[in-house]
Amino acid sequence: MIPLRDINPTERFAVITFSLILLNVAVFIFELTLGNRASELFMESFALVPARLFASPRPAGAVIPVEATLVTSMFLHGGFLHIGGNMLYLWIFGNNIEDATGRVRFIFFYLICGILAAYAHAYINFTSLTPMIGASGAISGVLGAYLLLYPRARVITLVFFGFYVRTVQVPAMYVLGFWFALQFLSAMVSGGSAGGVAWYAHVAGFIACMLLIGPFKRKTVLFGGGR
Repeated sequence: MIPLRDINPTERFAVITFSLILLNVAVFIFELTLGNRASELFMESFALVPARLFASPRPAGAVIPVEATLVTSMFLHGGFLHIGGNMLYLWIFGNNIEDATGRVRFIFFYLICGILAAYAHAYINFTSLTPMIGASGAISGVLGAYLLLYPRARVITLVFFGFYVRTVQVPAMYVLGFWFALQFLSAMVSGGSAGGVAWYAHVAGFIACMLLIGPFKRKTVLFGGGR
C-alpha cells in the first residue's frame, strides 16, 4: 500500500516541513549537476560512514567532523525514487507533527530523530565502509510520532490487489503499522542493511521518536486523539 494523503487538517501551514522538503530537493538537484567523480567526492565528504564514526584515531583530511555527517547525511539521496518516497511521507505526515509540536520544536525533533536513527545504524554496522544517506531515519521518527498521536486519522492509500488498483481510506494505525512491520521484518531477514537500505535506522528512528514525542508535543495535543 502507498499512502497518498491524509485526512487530518492542520491549524496552520507547515512552514518547516515544506522548508525541509525544499532543502532536500535543492541538495538533490545540486547532486545531479555534479559529474561522476565530483558526486563521489561529495558523498564521501557528507555521507555517514559507520567505520569512520567509530575509528580511533579519526581519519585525517575530512571536510567536516565525522559527527556532523550524522546530520548532513539526512539531506543526501541516491535517486529519484529514494527522494520521492521520502518526501511523500514527510509531506503527508510531517505537517501534523509540526502542528503538534510547534515549528521550532519540530526542527529539533526531526533532527534528533534523524541523528538517533543514523547512530543506531552506524552502531550495528560499526565496521561498514558503505555510506549511509537519506532522510528515512528522521521521517521514521515522524511516522512513529504520528502513530501515537493520530492512530485513527484516515489516510487515502493506493492498494494493489493483483492487477486491480484502487484508493481506499485506511486508519493511520494500519498504514503505519504495516510500514513498521515491513521495516522490522526486512531488518531481521537482511541483518540490518541490504539493497542499500538501512533497515535498522528506520526501526530505531520509529521507536526512539515514539518515546520522544511526549516532551515535544504541545499540551493540548493528546495521545490517540490529536487535538
